[in-house]
Amino acid sequence: MNEPAVVRPLILGMATAVPPFRLEQEDVARFGADFFGPSFQDFDRFMPVYANTMIENRYSCVPLGWYMEPHGLRERNALYIENAVTLLNDAGRRALTQANLEPADVDAIIAVSSSGIATPSLDALMIDRLELRPDVERLPVFGLGCAGGVIGLARAGQMAISRPGSNVLLLVVELCGLTFRSDDNSKSNVIATALFGDGAAAAILTVDAPIGGSAPRLTAWGEHTWPGTPDVMGWTVEDDGLGVLFSQSIPTIVQRDYRAALDRFLAVNALSLGDIDTFAVHPGGARVVDALEQALDLVSGALTDSRAVLRDFGNMSAATVMFVLERILLAPKPSGRTLVSSLGPGFTAGFTILEQW
Repeated sequence: MNEPAVVRPLILGMATAVPPFRLEQEDVARFGADFFGPSFQDFDRFMPVYANTMIENRYSCVPLGWYMEPHGLRERNALYIENAVTLLNDAGRRALTQANLEPADVDAIIAVSSSGIATPSLDALMIDRLELRPDVERLPVFGLGCAGGVIGLARAGQMAISRPGSNVLLLVVELCGLTFRSDDNSKSNVIATALFGDGAAAAILTVDAPIGGSAPRLTAWGEHTWPGTPDVMGWTVEDDGLGVLFSQSIPTIVQRDYRAALDRFLAVNALSLGDIDTFAVHPGGARVVDALEQALDLVSGALTDSRAVLRDFGNMSAATVMFVLERILLAPKPSGRTLVSSLGPGFTAGFTILEQW
């Protein structure tokens, strides 16, 4: 008797979007010097961080001058909802066009974000904005931070498998710039001004597609959360907004512990690192990319797609890895297996395997 065919979700379309204000790193560095210099002791020691990030440009939903003034949580969150919906509408419609689908063809929607609060959640708000059917199934995902893009792909794939023939729309948006707090002179807040950008992405997944093998398939996914590490990355809730939390130990943890977690994930799926042809990893920062290259036994500079996205867009939290994956899928490269991976609060590593033959 023949074994039943293994059902694997496919990505039919993927698109990204950024807000209108382009910030050059040189301008942001001057902003940092003007803003923090008078009140931050020995701020000159932190000035090199703007160049060391290897970021040249980022995008923001507000102009640079907005960051010079104090803003409360209410104002920040109103801007978050307004801009998140706009960016998701842009990315979502273009992903649908790529997939040759109409909004009415969407059966389920997942919205991933951790940089603001929305109730009704973003997925509910997108029903009217994208003109989706009123019976569309919704799943909001909050708190995954930078790991949200990878784990969101996995959740979308699982949802597609659970409803064969359905089309699942994955939406990812992060507006990290809005979390900047003018009264926060912490090192983390200073470093955030050198790293964070805003962006959104969308993808359409299904298990029943007429285009067959031309679309990348999700063949495996998994996660690893290191015990005792909840203070490595995340947000704190302050009176005037969300406060950034990330530890200086992240590159060390990646270099020391990431490979063992990855190897376990691969082994469970009868794979090894040698079976991976391409890497789509989240570039949390220049030092993190360096650590990932060492952990993956790659030569320095090998993660060219991750470095290019970091250079052109900065760290957009969960959305960033979607930009990296889009860049890889659009490039004229040989088929094979792609490891999609990112690290987020927990402290958690997310893994997904894509195959395109």
